[in-house]
Amino acid sequence: MKRSRLFGALAVVLILTLALAGCGNTGTTPNTGDTAKKPDFKVALVTDVGGLNDHSFNYLANKGLEKAKADLGVQTAVVESKQMTDYESNLTKFAQEKYNLVIAVGFLMHDAVAKVAKQFPDTKFMIIDSEIKDQPNVSSALFNTEQCGYLVGVMAGAMETSTGIPNMLGKNTVGVVGGMAIPPVNDYIAGFIQGAKSVDSNINIIVKYTGKFDDPAGGKTTALTMIGQGADIVFHVAGGTGNGVIDAAKEKKVYAIGVDADQNYLAPDNVITSALKGVDTATYSIIKATKDNQFKSGDVFFNLANDGVGFAKPIKAVPDPVVAKVNEAAKKIKDGSIKVSNEMPAGYGK
Repeated sequence: MKRSRLFGALAVVLILTLALAGCGNTGTTPNTGDTAKKPDFKVALVTDVGGLNDHSFNYLANKGLEKAKADLGVQTAVVESKQMTDYESNLTKFAQEKYNLVIAVGFLMHDAVAKVAKQFPDTKFMIIDSEIKDQPNVSSALFNTEQCGYLVGVMAGAMETSTGIPNMLGKNTVGVVGGMAIPPVNDYIAGFIQGAKSVDSNINIIVKYTGKFDDPAGGKTTALTMIGQGADIVFHVAGGTGNGVIDAAKEKKVYAIGVDADQNYLAPDNVITSALKGVDTATYSIIKATKDNQFKSGDVFFNLANDGVGFAKPIKAVPDPVVAKVNEAAKKIKDGSIKVSNEMPAGYGK
């Protein structure tokens, strides 16, 4: 009798123990994902000297970063480079703080990225508009901007040969203001010249460089000089300097073409379109790939075929036949009928 009572008591204890264990498991099961959660993924952005307020490629890179923060839950940090000598120290700071991905905005950061990436092989880097090869921790986002440059060049050339468009000066002249004579700028301009001349080989195209990406006053002065020479359409590839180009077009009641982002909001009656570069798309895409352990080093290209470049919706001042001509050119670039070179035509780019 005593043995049976003892076994009975032990059975009760065992049942209670299993029950309590079961209750404990039931309570923790929903949190299994939390315990297996990966460490926080950190992404840093280092801007070029144009800064976040350039309404152009720095602005777009940050837009892609913000989308990644909202959609992917990544931790983010941004530093604006005030001068070119800041690049290396800004990149190094984030690498030392063990950010998973450090993004460098712009061709001018090439040397700094190449150096810092070697010093921190466990940190992933992305550089926009520059090619860094043979470094397994660097991804280079490159854009065939000669293609979208060609399209806005077609638009400019067709506008010059059209009649009845207000605010045209009738001089068959357009202007292009570049920041610096570097590949990401010249690719746009080379395409623009080819596009405009495909419509009219005799069109007069004035090309000038200011030497800076953060000088709106210099951009405005340069554009005003071009307008004084008969340019009724001015295209800028100059970052923050281009804000002054658009101001000049607005002041003189002529037309401007924006760059990188849709810049129509800066002067809705004057910016007829913008040559678009999907810096935000590229930034988000590479952040996501890196977070998903699918980081790709080397060149990653964005072009018309994958919607990496394009042109903004034209304003009403652009006649429908002109828009149709641009759309036809885009179709031919995509199917290979038109091949746009990024080589600067003779006589330009100096």
